[in-house]
Amino acid sequence: MTLKPIRNIIFDLGGVILNINPQLTVNEFRGLGWNDFYVENKQSMAKDLFYQLEKGASSPEAFREAVREQVQSDLADTAIDRAWSAMILDIPADLVRYLEELKKNYRIFLLSNTNEIHRIKFHEDFRKNFGYSLYDLFEHNFYSHVMGLRKPDPQIYTRALLEAGLIAEETLFIDDMIENTESAKGAGMKVLHIQPGTLLERLPDYLDEFQHQS
Repeated sequence: MTLKPIRNIIFDLGGVILNINPQLTVNEFRGLGWNDFYVENKQSMAKDLFYQLEKGASSPEAFREAVREQVQSDLADTAIDRAWSAMILDIPADLVRYLEELKKNYRIFLLSNTNEIHRIKFHEDFRKNFGYSLYDLFEHNFYSHVMGLRKPDPQIYTRALLEAGLIAEETLFIDDMIENTESAKGAGMKVLHIQPGTLLERLPDYLDEFQHQS
């Protein structure tokens, strides 16, 4: 059986392209007085809040008000946004150069669970560091809060494929969370699950190996 060629690559953002450290946000909110902002493997109000924010079911304004209620303080929007965005680090320049070369041979896309506060932050950082818009690096940026869906909901993959006019079997999806790649596999895509920060190590080898197999 001949494998369908890879013509399209859909990337996750945080942990794949964007370096992140969620613990920094946990620390910031604890510093503001929200001590149980995040507890590993335990559902909490904070998780409910940012899941709703990532699905576009809640607004940045509602999120900030909920934070103020939790810490019982009239915090400024900027203080809340700064704490919430502390996890966002950087996109390495060598990775950007690699993606710029990759798009000469593949259609490349972004599919991220994110929210409007974070989107503003990493878009501003990208333009400041690279001189152009992150929207121009990828053919299309699919953001959960805009789509009203978040990974690993199977519908987010099928909708992205449909909106971009992609054939699932010709599309590679890359994510650092196994539940997301497994769900994408169920949508018919080829998948590559990687550890955070290893894209430049894993993807070139994967593409070379795939070409030899097909």
